Amino acid sequence: MALNLITLGRSLLRDEGGKGDRIVPPTGFTAQLTLFSAGAMAFLAVFALALALATGRLADHWSTQLAGSVTVRISAPADQQDGQVQSALQLLRTTPGTGEPRQLPQDELAKLLEPWFGPDMPVDALPVPALIDLPIQGDDFDAQGLRLRLEAEVPGAILDDHTEWRRPLVSAAKRLRMLGIVSLLLITAASAAMITLAAKAALAANGQVIRVLRLIGARDLTIATAFVRRFTRRAAIGSAIGTVLGVGAVSILPDASAAGGFLTGLGFQGWDWLMPLSIPLISAAVGFLATRWAALNMLEAVR
Repeated sequence: MALNLITLGRSLLRDEGGKGDRIVPPTGFTAQLTLFSAGAMAFLAVFALALALATGRLADHWSTQLAGSVTVRISAPADQQDGQVQSALQLLRTTPGTGEPRQLPQDELAKLLEPWFGPDMPVDALPVPALIDLPIQGDDFDAQGLRLRLEAEVPGAILDDHTEWRRPLVSAAKRLRMLGIVSLLLITAASAAMITLAAKAALAANGQVIRVLRLIGARDLTIATAFVRRFTRRAAIGSAIGTVLGVGAVSILPDASAAGGFLTGLGFQGWDWLMPLSIPLISAAVGFLATRWAALNMLEAVR
């Protein structure tokens, strides 16, 4: 069996002048079905791959950015707020594992509130709490210990380590990435099923030819090789066309900087653009395995 597989693989790479390929009809619905299904699946695979990579980057970005700092919110009467802010800043400067704390100025607070109140809302007239951004620079940072110190020394201060925001966002991004991976697996399985059906249809349509070839001494491996070679090439060509169209479609999607919506950064970055090149190779491998399985099983049944 191993020797037969090696012989089959070598014959796929060797050009025999098309003698064996004449068994397989070069045109017809099986050729069109294989080309179309391989192209469509490759097109969808590009988007599934882009989704998996983009959500992976999103999860890493959210995890890194939100875990890189904490926020101290100070709500106090107007005549006490400045004093509590200075006390909190002094306490934060002596906290291990942190950088220099920074109180957010009024213009930054206005930008934070702009999506809800609009650009013309006078922030100075609102009872907006003071916000202090504290970067985390070391592993010895103790959020719970800092929270207790703030409660004891600055009663109006509340520490927000972004855990409540970070966990669901990162979890959602990871689930989307898993969805993209599952989509790739389903696309691969669907492609294998379509190629298998097309190969079986071609084998069934040429049952009489196969019997004649056997009568003149053709081996099942020779007949199977002709089908495997033709359908593998069709799968590779169709998926290459679908990959090119998919990459072109992904390249015209809006960048994350062009619009602030969720998933506007769907696409490839840097070396990720080389990853779609693997789709035609995987499609050819799927076509090879699916057609080989279908051909050998059908030839056993056709006697």
